[in-house]
This record gives sequence, structure tokens and C-alpha cells, in this order.
Amino acid sequence: MFTGLVEEIGTIAALAPADGGLRVAIRARVVRDGLAIGDSVAVNGACLTAVELHPDGFVVDAVAETLRRTTLGEAQPGDRVNLERALTLGARMGGHLVQGHIDATGTVAGAAPEGEGWILRIDADAALMRYVVEKGSIAVDGVSLTVASRDGAGLTIALIPYTTAATTLGPGRVGGRVNLEVDLVAKYIEALVAPYQVPREAQ
Repeated sequence: MFTGLVEEIGTIAALAPADGGLRVAIRARVVRDGLAIGDSVAVNGACLTAVELHPDGFVVDAVAETLRRTTLGEAQPGDRVNLERALTLGARMGGHLVQGHIDATGTVAGAAPEGEGWILRIDADAALMRYVVEKGSIAVDGVSLTVASRDGAGLTIALIPYTTAATTLGPGRVGGRVNLEVDLVAKYIEALVAPYQVPREAQ
């Protein structure tokens, strides 16, 4: 479990095929401190397991399902990635509960300046948007953010200067894809009420 508060921007050092997936070496300093083999790390929001440790970073394996669901399949050496170690009991909960289980990807369709920050427009499939509510929480590339507005085709988020400085999000991402994880409460509610819903044709 994570908070969506990025601890560090790391750099992908190397990529190698591994059993139908991808082995990813990441250079990092803050997140590497205290990390042990088997620990979970959110890489652009995707929960991955550290399988090797090096003085200047760590290595994770991304299986085929992860590559299908996230943008990691498009990663290249030199790419910057948002990193966060798993939440510990007793830590401050500054963001929201993030599982690191990516629901879908979206596309950064536009960016508009607002004061000292930016408003980003992210286009996403309607199947994902049913879980998104205005002023609700969403994780974008592992960053805990508040939905500023939404419609059937996407959403907007407001970025303060700190977020653009401390994460990979910003106007430079326009045209690129991002990993999206919706608030897990919405998914649980949908699953719980589904057995009691009246089929549309019976209404």
C-alpha cells in the first residue's frame, strides 16, 4: 500500500527481457536507502518488487500483465520515473490509499497555466471514468491528486509548483500516456452493489 506521495524521481538505467516480461534496473538514492530484496516499490504508480539491489539503485521485474496494463512496456533507458516505497504503519497519510494496481492508462491531452501551477487534461476510457468523481482522489503515474473536473471522456487535475518539481508530471507530458489508478473505494462499492442492481431491460 502506498500514499501517492512521490519520494524521488529515479532514472531507468537498463531494460532486459525476462520470462515474457521485463527486468528493469532503476537508479535511485532516496528510495534505495533501507530497501531490501522483496520490498515493494511503486514505479510510476505500479507496485513492483525489488529483486536485486545495487549501490546506486535496484532492479524490479515487470511481468506480462504489468506491461499490458501500464506504460512500462514503452519505457526506455534514461526515462525518469516516480518512486515511492511502501507505506509503513504509523506513517502520516498525506495522500490517499494507493494500491499500486494500475487500472488503465490515459493520455495527457492538454495543459493550461493557472497562476503558478498547471491544469492538465487527461483523456481516459469511459469504462474507467465511471469510478472518477469531482474532488475525488486519483493516482496519476503514482502521484496522489484531486480530480478538479470530469466528463465522460476524461478529467482535469491541478498541479501546484511543488508537484511539477518533485514528480514527472507537468506540461511537458502533453501527448504522453500515464498510468491511472482510481480510488479503490469506488471499485469495492460497485462490486458490493452489483448483485442488487436491477437489469436495465427489467426497469
